[in-house]
Amino acid sequence: MEISNESPAKKPKRLTSIVWNHFERVKNVDICYAVCVHCKKKLSGSSNSGTTHLRNHLIRCLKRSNYDVSQILAAKRKRKEGALVVPNVGYEEGQRKEEIITPINFKFEQEQKRDETMNLGAISLGSAKFDQERSRLDLARMIMLHGYPLDMVEHVGFKIFVKNLQPMFEIMSNGAIEQDCMAIYGKEKEKVYKTLHGLHGRISLAVDMWASPENAVYLCLTANYVDEEWKLQKKILNFVTLDISHNDDILSETIIKCVMDWDVDRMLFSMTFDDFFTNDDVVFKIKDWLSQNKPLLKNGQLFDARCAAHVLKSIALDSVEALHDVTHKVRESIRYVKSSQATQGKFNEISQQLGINNHKGLFTDCTTQWNSTYLMLDTALEYKAVFSVLQEHDVGYTMALSEREWEWASAVTGYLKLFVEVMTVFSGNKYPTANIYFPEICDVNVQLIEWCKSPDDFVSSLALKMKSKFDNYWSKCNLALAVAAILDPRFKMKLIEYYYPQIYGSDAPDYIKEVLSSIKELFNEYSMCSSSLDQDSRPGSNLPTTSNGTRDGLRGFDKFLNETSQGQSITSDLDKYLEEPVFPRNYDFDILNWWKVHTPRYPILSMMARDVLGIPLSTLGPDLVFSIGGRVLDHHRSSLNPDIREALISGQDWLRMESEVVFVLHQKPTDLRAIRLCPYLSKTSVHGIESYRNLKTPEISGHDPMTGNT
Repeated sequence: MEISNESPAKKPKRLTSIVWNHFERVKNVDICYAVCVHCKKKLSGSSNSGTTHLRNHLIRCLKRSNYDVSQILAAKRKRKEGALVVPNVGYEEGQRKEEIITPINFKFEQEQKRDETMNLGAISLGSAKFDQERSRLDLARMIMLHGYPLDMVEHVGFKIFVKNLQPMFEIMSNGAIEQDCMAIYGKEKEKVYKTLHGLHGRISLAVDMWASPENAVYLCLTANYVDEEWKLQKKILNFVTLDISHNDDILSETIIKCVMDWDVDRMLFSMTFDDFFTNDDVVFKIKDWLSQNKPLLKNGQLFDARCAAHVLKSIALDSVEALHDVTHKVRESIRYVKSSQATQGKFNEISQQLGINNHKGLFTDCTTQWNSTYLMLDTALEYKAVFSVLQEHDVGYTMALSEREWEWASAVTGYLKLFVEVMTVFSGNKYPTANIYFPEICDVNVQLIEWCKSPDDFVSSLALKMKSKFDNYWSKCNLALAVAAILDPRFKMKLIEYYYPQIYGSDAPDYIKEVLSSIKELFNEYSMCSSSLDQDSRPGSNLPTTSNGTRDGLRGFDKFLNETSQGQSITSDLDKYLEEPVFPRNYDFDILNWWKVHTPRYPILSMMARDVLGIPLSTLGPDLVFSIGGRVLDHHRSSLNPDIREALISGQDWLRMESEVVFVLHQKPTDLRAIRLCPYLSKTSVHGIESYRNLKTPEISGHDPMTGNT
């Protein structure tokens, strides 16, 4: 039916529904039509028809891509709830162009009539303008956060997706995205700088070496520290490209330059090198440079730390290599059994006859993961007798092991079992504190001593080789390991007194006394530092006077009382901690929270605990502890220029923490499990979220004095 002589209809009343922002009402004789301003489609516009069909059309209108359809859907669901707030969500949490981004409020009035099912008052959906700059920065942040390649913006599939999602978005070039990433990196770097220089404690640096498929070499510096909320934090500071021919001098100079750029030389507590075999000259030059500005605590005895996981991994790989020929036979034996169904059936039949009902199936190892070699050997040893019988009944089986080779396999498997268990402890916590390492390292030390006593030449010679490498590590790091263990209230000096007799025998008392003397010296240095920092604010530094300015004859007494009280406090702080009984040992103990709660009781010792427990005594993650290789940068990032490569890697590390914070804070207030997903979340890093800071529920805020947990 054709419509002629159309003329704008006279509106008998004000059209209050939001949908009329997208329709024009026209009248033909006695019939009213609503014409979509986007696609020009005509729909019924009479008052008796309501607006539901108009709203449904807007949701389906293909030419209406510049508006947020989800807000209309939300209005449909929420129209009876009074009011709905839709925030303008983006990656940047608080600021853009130095201005606070505030949410856009859309209020829905209660429906007045049956046909007016959605009423948004005076604010139209069209006011939610598309922001090209904001979207561009969000894209750059997404690329940095998830490690996407920069050239993804030039992929055809990505362009099609974006154009269908938002036709107004102008896709930038690879170079433009790179500039945005550099700008975001610069802004985030300022935040990290302010965070580091706002700390009350010290920081420890982890020095990691990376490689690439092109044989390039990179240096990564990561700051480790315990923040003001007693949460262990890690932030990558630098990712520097080194010349392939770099030497120790260049390495030490590069590290010093990075420290100077961040201006943290006077804040350093320790430095951990991931490669145990890093030349001592590198550490000496760095220590010497640092000492020129400020003496290192304990004369630098705690400064040089080496990665515990790296040395144990090196020892484990020595074991695997020593058993190479035997492992090859085991691997080929398993392959032979699995080579045909007949052989597998014969193997299973022999197992049943011998009463071996092991549910573990035979498998070959992944040669790039040494823990899989351990699992293969451990399983094969369960079928040792079966392999021996198979040799007698199957002439095709030529890779059988001798009895002595099985003994060697059993011994090395025992070594590897211990190393796998210890490495699992090291890598099982994303943010491990320094106190967890001492008992594990001592167990390895005690076992190595026993293994060296083996009457078998092969076993004892391998054990002596491992013990020599371990002793080199122990000589460098045993003091830091012991001090961290003492600061665990479940252990204190008792753990030292338990392990040292097993390690040192009759000389143990001398070594125990040396450790106790060292921790007292370190405590005294912290006491002096605390006195120098607080001398202007301590009670007695501004001695009282009478209100009328007359002579106060007891001013000298006030000074005497302050000095003697302060001295008693310093003396008793560490002694009081050591004299008190240890806490019951349990697996749900949060040591950082314990020290946070007990800071008023041990004000100086807690300062020392904050720095010591933050030492990264192991730097290998779960993906590397069992790998025979090291850290390798992917081809995409290794092909970038050094500046953008550092910006992307460092920026990803910083933005990942922000994204974890945002994830937690956007959960429902009652969703306690969501908050537990981010146990290391620092409340001070969340700006403007006072509701999280003031959460008061027994499960979250209640303190358990036995576990130290909240």
